[in-house]
Amino acid sequence: MDYYRDNRQERKPRIISIIMLSVISAILGGLIAVVLVPTVYPQNGLIPNGNRVVLHQGEIPPLANQGSGDSPVVNIASTVGPAVVGVANFQYRGSIFGGGGMTEVGSGSGFIIDADNGYIITNNHVIEGAEKLMISLADGRDIPGTLVGGDARTDLAVVKISDTKDLKAAQLGDSNALKVGEFVVAIGNPGGREFARTVTTGVVSATDRFLMLQGEASFNLIQTDAAINPGNSGGPLVNYSGQVVGINSAKKDAPGFEGMGFAIPISDALPVLKQIIEKGFVSHTALQVNIDDRYTEEYASYKGWPAGCYISKVQYGGAAAKAGMEAGDIVTAINEVKITNSLELAHQLFKHKPGEKVKVTYFRAGKTNTVEVILGEIRSE
Repeated sequence: MDYYRDNRQERKPRIISIIMLSVISAILGGLIAVVLVPTVYPQNGLIPNGNRVVLHQGEIPPLANQGSGDSPVVNIASTVGPAVVGVANFQYRGSIFGGGGMTEVGSGSGFIIDADNGYIITNNHVIEGAEKLMISLADGRDIPGTLVGGDARTDLAVVKISDTKDLKAAQLGDSNALKVGEFVVAIGNPGGREFARTVTTGVVSATDRFLMLQGEASFNLIQTDAAINPGNSGGPLVNYSGQVVGINSAKKDAPGFEGMGFAIPISDALPVLKQIIEKGFVSHTALQVNIDDRYTEEYASYKGWPAGCYISKVQYGGAAAKAGMEAGDIVTAINEVKITNSLELAHQLFKHKPGEKVKVTYFRAGKTNTVEVILGEIRSE
């Protein structure tokens, strides 16, 4: 199963598959810390003073009482469209002939959530590695953006622009209230500036999808058949009341599949976004261990061991260590939910907060054990 997230140039959408991830992991032989080893990261992008912004779902939807004879989609386009922005990722690229300069290496979408302070939501993979961000507004202005913070574990990021003149913010809705079959509209910039604020329509195909993608794996995603294309990442998925219910993030990219786009539910994203704005980083739950992703289901079968997450290192004094877990243990379940890889582990841990207790089942020396672990904390970079 292949999925892409368009964080590269629109002509070359990013394609990720489980097989590719496994191969890369094997080649690198790396040890991946998955919501695991806590480190105190600098609060890059933290805005001193005045960075507390109230993010909440609107009580009165902007299109609750549509007075015109236009279709809901027309009203959504005119109401939410002005809040949608383009996000261009510039990075320094040297030249084999010497010199070099800033080059646009990727582009995506975003939407304004606070017009007074210039806060914009997008995907982390849209801004990843950026040395310069340019935000293109609906009125034609191009304004430099400042990264407030990004979180790879949830694929969310917040950007701020200082010129807030005539900005319009989108209203946030409640994604928990979504129903399968409900009509939704996606707005974004597929292909970049040339097709800015493209509107596509569809329905909510499902509300509980799990993707094997870092970031998106943390959530139960919204699936939609509204067209999601390279450049749409970070743009809003809107209900017929004109409220944002999701952040468009990925699409199934495999021969024979069409109309399978995915969005991060806005209600689940809000706690992360608030942390980014207020603190510049995000706190995540942690077992405080390192996982070796070279331990695959195939290797487990060969050894006669269960599928799961192979612990290569346990942090001294950390959550797992305090519960008696050791390097070499294989985590097979969290609260009796089966775990076969690090992304599934991250998905289950994201449901909890630091300090909460979970039951961790693990395999050691031919025996299966279950212990209670008080979860630790890790901060986003």
